[in-house]
Amino acid sequence: MKHLIPALLAACGLAAAVAPARAQQPPYPNAPITLIVPFAAGSGTDSVARTVGQKLAERLKQPVLVDNKPGANAQVAAQIAAKAKPDGYTLFMTTNTSHSANPALYSHLKYDPIKDFTPVARVGELPFALAVHPGVPAKTLAELIDYARANPGKLSYATPNSTSLVAMESIKHIAQVDVLSIPYKSSPQAMTDLVGGQVQVYVADLGSGKSMLTSDKVRTLGITTTQPSPLLPGVPPIGQTVKGFDLTSWNGIFGPAGMPPAIVNRLNTELQAVLAEKDTQDKLAQIGFQVWPSKTPQEFATYVADQLAHWRTLIQQARIQPE
Repeated sequence: MKHLIPALLAACGLAAAVAPARAQQPPYPNAPITLIVPFAAGSGTDSVARTVGQKLAERLKQPVLVDNKPGANAQVAAQIAAKAKPDGYTLFMTTNTSHSANPALYSHLKYDPIKDFTPVARVGELPFALAVHPGVPAKTLAELIDYARANPGKLSYATPNSTSLVAMESIKHIAQVDVLSIPYKSSPQAMTDLVGGQVQVYVADLGSGKSMLTSDKVRTLGITTTQPSPLLPGVPPIGQTVKGFDLTSWNGIFGPAGMPPAIVNRLNTELQAVLAEKDTQDKLAQIGFQVWPSKTPQEFATYVADQLAHWRTLIQQARIQPE
């Protein structure tokens, strides 16, 4: 006991010394925040990240620096984000590619979309649209399906991300057509080759493809959302022709697992405020992005889990074999 009391007193003294130091820590954030994006500059998600990041920086009074880490269908960025220090200074603006589709597409994924991340906030939905090269003799999605059935294996489609892949494979499965998949490293490269005729079909995100999707360089036949988009007048939802097609491409912000709840809640609150601004909504609407924020981090976490199960079902139904 004689030795224990001095030790306890020493520990109390140490705790007392540490407590003021902790109390003196500056409030979050007090340094720039890095926002990792899993796709190349110019992609739809990159555009969303830069718009939201700029607005978030204004509210937090600290720079938000977009860091593009494309590669391996968002796996490169996801692994980097998962291993970052969970202090709120490294965030991950990602999509259903990394957190809904990849777990069912890859047998040996090096990250866990649930255990390795802290959900912060859902941001919204980025519609995708199915387009064909003008040389394809089809002016509607129904005509494209008929042509593909009559010419099995003749058409090819670009797939720079999981959304493009799963969307097209779902259409192929439901419509019973044979179209070849050609992997691409980025959305801009895929669109360039669609315009050039190297591939004949591409399910592109409006964020990176809007200028081409509304031009005469490609022919846009359908959109992935359940309602038409004002940015693509006259283009019907894919589900009107391909019955049973149900795919949502969402965007959200995560941090590494273990982030302090106070920081998570602060970021969620600030992001809700950013997304409620008309200027933010107008800028995002220009690329077809539909703002759809989650009210709480918990709501977003539930949504992520539900989408993970839904995409697994989609991929299994489309008979896509995991790599």
